[in-house]
Amino acid sequence: MTTRDDIEEMLARCALKDRAAFGALYSATSAKLFGVALRVLKDRGEAEEALQEAYVRIWHKADSYSVNGLSPMTWLITVMRNLAIDRLRARQRRAVPAAEDGAADLLADPAPGPEAQVIAQEGQAQIEGCLGELDTARAGAVRGAYLDGLSYGELSERYDVPLNTMRTWLRRSLLKLRECLSR
Repeated sequence: MTTRDDIEEMLARCALKDRAAFGALYSATSAKLFGVALRVLKDRGEAEEALQEAYVRIWHKADSYSVNGLSPMTWLITVMRNLAIDRLRARQRRAVPAAEDGAADLLADPAPGPEAQVIAQEGQAQIEGCLGELDTARAGAVRGAYLDGLSYGELSERYDVPLNTMRTWLRRSLLKLRECLSR
């Protein structure tokens, strides 16, 4: 089992362009990051591309990770999640012309494979349970921001609250989720 210290050491060695450390980091963390990408994008092929892009970004930005008491997995997941949300937003912008064609929908199987389904289901029950502990509106805001890729502005309009209130909701909700998930 890879520990937090192991991942921090691998990241530090990646910052020095150590390919062996990068391979070890990929082996230790790729399944989790793939699950994050698949959860956000809901498309196996696109999740695989996003995962590859995330590791390229991690390779180039490993020196920007600083040991500050926070989990290195949080940093890696944030890189993956932000990249997946960027792709999701780009897909939504392209959706209208693609939907008119329709041929691509007939060829591609959008369902994730068995391995991806198992990965995606890991922890899903725990996350859903923790989201269930939040107020309904706040849980919806968290889902909107971190799974559906909605901006803070879009969420503040949806829930009819000021933008700073939405930021506070999300920050406090994430803290509660972290506390719940660590139990």
